[in-house]
Amino acid sequence: MNHCCPIRLSGPEEGERDACMPPFEPARRHHTALSRPLIYLSQHPDAGLVDCLASRGWDVWRAKTVADALNLVKANRLHAGIVDFGDFASPDVGAFETLLRDPRVGWVALTDDDALRDTTVARLIRQCCFDYVRYGSADETIGYLVGHAYGMVKLSEGDPAADAAPPGGTMIGACDAMRRLFATIRKVANTEATVFIAGESGTGKELTAAAIHQQSSRADAPFVAVNCAAIPSTLLQAELFGHERGAFTGAHQRKIGRIEAAHGGTLFLDEIGDMPFESQASLLRFLQEGKIERLGGHASIPVDVRIVSATHVDLEAAMQDGRFRPDLYYRLCVLRIDEPPLRARGRDIMLLAEHVLRRYRGDSSHRIRGFMPCAIEAIHNYAWPGNVRELINRIRFAVVMTNGPLISAADLELSPYTSRQPPTLAEVRRQAERRTIEETLLRHRHQHADVAAELGVSRATLYRLMIAHGLHG
Repeated sequence: MNHCCPIRLSGPEEGERDACMPPFEPARRHHTALSRPLIYLSQHPDAGLVDCLASRGWDVWRAKTVADALNLVKANRLHAGIVDFGDFASPDVGAFETLLRDPRVGWVALTDDDALRDTTVARLIRQCCFDYVRYGSADETIGYLVGHAYGMVKLSEGDPAADAAPPGGTMIGACDAMRRLFATIRKVANTEATVFIAGESGTGKELTAAAIHQQSSRADAPFVAVNCAAIPSTLLQAELFGHERGAFTGAHQRKIGRIEAAHGGTLFLDEIGDMPFESQASLLRFLQEGKIERLGGHASIPVDVRIVSATHVDLEAAMQDGRFRPDLYYRLCVLRIDEPPLRARGRDIMLLAEHVLRRYRGDSSHRIRGFMPCAIEAIHNYAWPGNVRELINRIRFAVVMTNGPLISAADLELSPYTSRQPPTLAEVRRQAERRTIEETLLRHRHQHADVAAELGVSRATLYRLMIAHGLHG
């Protein structure tokens, strides 16, 4: 008989069980289609704890020795485990490490103060377990802890973010705002019209532009990205349109510009709102004629590119201030996409955090399994002004700096965002007002007249509120 198969403890097979009881077996449980397997390593298992876990939907498999536990892990898909260190006076360190370091199982330690004073046990818990709980409080907290360990190990089997991404892209999201964005990308990819992407810094506007290119008929041609804010204004013309030999001091040979390099494909103009005013006229002329002239040259060169542009600047305000040409804006903004900020993406935040951790966990000198509950709380509480770019940077920093298998809020430098005091009524009102304005702006694609009409305020009041909440520019 295969001792690793579940055995019912009641019913018609009970006699068979008595005749061939293995040294480890599933404990009595409330079996449902949603039950999750759990290994419980203890020489003296707590029946009350087993019943508590079973009532919460766990299939509890008991093992009395490390060897038994190793056999169970090898033969079954057991993603979570409890190890009772109080039972093992002098644990076989090598065997325990082999068991606890198996990536298929996330372990939670059950222990007491005496065991914690043992440096070997403390090291095993610190390096190999997701968390630990003391006797006496296990029933209250261990269900949550093993659930977290189980979920983290399940996530490591594959990347659930892959199911929340558009085909062929590296974008990730499952919230309503991102699903709408993916649907919009699929629609605009099938047209040749210019696309303008609005959104805060760090939201992933270039990824959106690349996804449009990858899903378009131009996917096999070049995708050329230009950051208009990163190129000095004196060089931007030559960078975009190229130059002939001798066009200016230092121009020793002909150079193809970025527009010409993107022939047949897509040209992404990032931070278009920072383009110098004098360069805007040249870009407008190209959009109207579909031809360029290299600096120092006289030949008119036809170029076939699709233009996608983006900025974090409020271009409507820039036009009113005379910093951006209205005729260029209307050429660039035939189709508009609004990139949602990270704080508006709800459940996506942890989906992204787990994805980033999987990507960069190899930078650590030791194995990192996931996030502590305090880190998860901080990640949800923090406003992420730098959006996805800031999330990536904080997690990469934490991967290098953390000393344990789980990243804490302190590792992310987000300790102030855990266990916060309840917000005041004024804070709740302010948060609700900001969220309402932000969602309405996204819904109406930043058409301020429509937003003001829905909110029942004047455009002047809307601008004032947007500035007060940091939603303007």
